[in-house]
Amino acid sequence: MGGLLLTGATGCGGSIYAITSSSASSKLETAEALGAERYAPYEFWYAKLHLHKAMEEASTADYGDAIKFAGTAEEYAEKAIVLAKQAHEGSGR
Repeated sequence: MGGLLLTGATGCGGSIYAITSSSASSKLETAEALGAERYAPYEFWYAKLHLHKAMEEASTADYGDAIKFAGTAEEYAEKAIVLAKQAHEGSGR
């Protein structure tokens, strides 16, 4: 029973990681397209580095940490998007 539970948890972790990292990656692409590297460099790079670390953790099947890193990446990518949009609004674009 314990092995069965572990297999289910690992599969679920992989799925959750895949969804979270995909969302974070998509948001990072949006942030990049909005010029977040220029307008929100801290948030942009913090997100990018956390997504990279999430990928490293997932490659060793450490999905718990991978999910946390991907979640942080998604959160900071969102912040970068907001800041980049605000910068565009402030410049009259």
